Amino acid sequence: MTPLIKRILEAALEGELDNHLSDERESGGRNRKNGSTCKTVKTDQIAFELETPRDRNSSFEPEIVKKRQTYPGDALESKIISLYGFGMSYNDISKHIEELYGIEVSPASLSSITDKIIPVIKEWQSRALEGVYPFVWMDAIHYKVREDGRVCQKAAYTLLGINQRGLKEA
Repeated sequence: MTPLIKRILEAALEGELDNHLSDERESGGRNRKNGSTCKTVKTDQIAFELETPRDRNSSFEPEIVKKRQTYPGDALESKIISLYGFGMSYNDISKHIEELYGIEVSPASLSSITDKIIPVIKEWQSRALEGVYPFVWMDAIHYKVREDGRVCQKAAYTLLGINQRGLKEA
């Protein structure tokens, strides 16, 4: 799960920078990308190296993982995955981000971020699985949702497998 979280965070940061640079270009600025910096991000269960993009003028202030922030908060994994709400409107996603992080994100920023994240998630979803998993856990959370003017029940499934090398795969 760590590579997916790392790639999602890096894609989201790239989307934030792209939006920041497009805003500056519209106002006549000549700022552009200038590589990235590496930092170790720690969560409750994992630690990994995160490449944070930067700009020439050093005016980019990332919101998802702020500068000098190494511990983004509790249960980062579930927060990042919940950002990918299939079928959610940008307003719903914006409210969700504001709830989680306490920041406001414009629809243009959301568009840039989701344009970068969705291909990463699609690639992860279509990856090849191993033939045998000695241990598999499955769970579901059931939600009531309004669909076509009526309330129906939907389930969000979580699967966790331990491969033959003893590594977790979700």
